[in-house]
Amino acid sequence: MSAILSEPFRRCWAEIDLNALRHNVATVREHTGPHAGIMAVVKANAYGHGVVELARELRYLVEMFAVASVAEALQLRRVTPDTPIVILGPALPEEREALVRNALIPVVSSLKEAQSYSSLFQRLNPQSKHTFDLHLKVDTGMGRIGVWHEEAVAAARAIAALPGIRLAGVATHLPVADEDAPWTLQELDHWKKVIAGLRDAGLDALLVHSLNSAGTVLFHDEALAAGGNAIIRPGLLLYGSSPVPSFQERLRPVLAWKSRITLLRDVPEGRGVSYGRTFITPSAMRIATVCTGYADGYSRHLSNHGAEVLIQGRRCPLLGRVTMDQILVDVSAVPQAAVGDEVVLIGRQGAENILAAELAEKADTIPWDIFTSISSRVVRYYM
Repeated sequence: MSAILSEPFRRCWAEIDLNALRHNVATVREHTGPHAGIMAVVKANAYGHGVVELARELRYLVEMFAVASVAEALQLRRVTPDTPIVILGPALPEEREALVRNALIPVVSSLKEAQSYSSLFQRLNPQSKHTFDLHLKVDTGMGRIGVWHEEAVAAARAIAALPGIRLAGVATHLPVADEDAPWTLQELDHWKKVIAGLRDAGLDALLVHSLNSAGTVLFHDEALAAGGNAIIRPGLLLYGSSPVPSFQERLRPVLAWKSRITLLRDVPEGRGVSYGRTFITPSAMRIATVCTGYADGYSRHLSNHGAEVLIQGRRCPLLGRVTMDQILVDVSAVPQAAVGDEVVLIGRQGAENILAAELAEKADTIPWDIFTSISSRVVRYYM
């Protein structure tokens, strides 16, 4: 859902800064150099930011899009009729016809899967001289989908020989790029051997992509040295959140998440706060009720884990358990706090800033989860 900024009824909302999005694309290009294109990962409603609105901006800034499913791709196709769209996850057999008819690009994990597209494309286009593009996924260590890297060259050669098919790209994924550098370098050695083998087999015109956001920050030189027509596959970076903390200062967060104070109460010492009475006031406190909760995506796992919000530029601690529609925060240090005041859940207010990564750490999760959990009840405003 989108709306204009002047609407007066905002209770819990997200502000999406399209200038920040453009800045982050430029930053990623500057970091990786001029020789790699960008395949923008916009699955899960552009990580909760709103895929339709962001795609309208990104279609002029990137070479390709990537999504998780056929349904996501069809939604995106209505916005970007000409930009290539790659589907990163396997399609169900009954989804494949829609994929072929709309010239979407599947990522396949086996010769058998590619053969099904070959047969389908020929049946739907018996007289066509065109071919259907697909990418081959190579498993260099993720253990999720793909053909094993030891079998990749043989599989690629067999797929490239199928009628009606053009093997247009080859991909892998880095599962621990931000956690285990030695292992990732070993994985990239496997990847380089695959690319060299494909080149020796005459498959040297393939689009090659291996770098997620963490890989883009830390291993772009190593990965791009593998050769081929390289394209990177950032997601989180584009939204202004870095999985590598040292890179964060170069990005601008695209999303700010805000709410409002709906009630203020003076609570005496010894009173229980919220469900379960997991917080008992140690002294008299001024407590604000804020109209957001886990139904909006504010994680219940933040309860009693040191989470804070911003009110009048001050950090105010979350008290007790997060409920479905409301949270309670200590505003004793903000004597001028008033009903209707803006409350920042993610974003900047004054000199203070709360990043999605901070909430993720407090909730024992990851920024991807924080972003994609922000529900449809939270109105998105595009600036």
